[in-house]
Amino acid sequence: MFEALKKKFMSWVGKDKEKPKKVSVKKTKTPKKEKEDKKIKSSSRVPLTKEEKIQETEAEQIIQEASTSLEQQIPEPAQNKEKDEEKGNFFTKLLKKISTAKLTEGQFDECFEDLEITLLENNVALEAVDAIRTSLKKDLVDQQIKKTEAAARIMGALKEAILSLLTEPPNIVDKIKSHEPYIILFFGINGTGKTTSVAKLAYFLKKQGISVVLAAADTFRAASIEQLKTHSEKIGVPMISSSYGADPASVAFESISYAKKNKTQVVLIDTAGRMYTKDNLLKEMEKIVRISKPNLKLFVGESITGNDAIDQARTFNDTIGIDGVILSKADIDEKAGTILSVSHVTHKPIYFLGTGQKYQDLTLFTKKTVLKNLGLEQ
Repeated sequence: MFEALKKKFMSWVGKDKEKPKKVSVKKTKTPKKEKEDKKIKSSSRVPLTKEEKIQETEAEQIIQEASTSLEQQIPEPAQNKEKDEEKGNFFTKLLKKISTAKLTEGQFDECFEDLEITLLENNVALEAVDAIRTSLKKDLVDQQIKKTEAAARIMGALKEAILSLLTEPPNIVDKIKSHEPYIILFFGINGTGKTTSVAKLAYFLKKQGISVVLAAADTFRAASIEQLKTHSEKIGVPMISSSYGADPASVAFESISYAKKNKTQVVLIDTAGRMYTKDNLLKEMEKIVRISKPNLKLFVGESITGNDAIDQARTFNDTIGIDGVILSKADIDEKAGTILSVSHVTHKPIYFLGTGQKYQDLTLFTKKTVLKNLGLEQ
């Protein structure tokens, strides 16, 4: 994840570049060296006639001209080309402006265009791009910055701008222990890895010594009930289900009753995928929320869908009200703009990132991890 943005940032600040290959150039002999060689050769051979000397001199001139021509055709080292390409990028432009005088708002806007294009190309939402602009402008415009400190100040401002987009999630284990049974409701659209995320979280919590029960409240697809049952058996946790077409809210209610009776600490409720453009389906979700009274409502979206996942999260948040986000398929999302944007757009934290197909491939989300993945922090 973040590979595309990381490469761009690192190319700007001069890190992570391939060292230019050395171009070997055959050195031509100096006139002095040639004379010495001639003396050595002449001492070990029969003296040349006048005509032979003229022919030898002409041959040497031809060789010298050919060697000089070859040297001129050798391309410039790659390092010089890289420097030419860097002229005018966001980082170097700002560095030049700050090194000569205070940065004006107009100068900043001109420099920011390059970063804006880069962010938009990597699926960062326009709202998030505007937030980065505002944060950078506050830290850099009309500020007295020493020339020797300019690079560090720009880098520091960029880190702060990115961090300002994100909300750090609370410790989910601590939250669970403060309220039992702790009810977590999952929702999202079809095909985003919602049921798999439920199973991964069940596995994660069991490893933490927390008891879990699964609720198969996706009664619109018989295959979904079977899928969750398979997960529950593999992980070794109980599951409450009903028949195909049953009321999903009743399944949620029965699961909570089971947890109270058996002193189970967490109830994970899987729900049917809702198209975020269908109001009637979202209304059905409101009933499940009203009956189950969840402590945590998690939206599950695919990181690789970019702005579409951001729009989904926004709609679910406006309709139902979400408390946090799980983004699946983050391991194959090189652009990762969704990760930078969805928290800012919803003002809710990202709790986990799905980073593979195995149960253990659920990564706790932290701001520091984002900076490390972008190459902005060790």
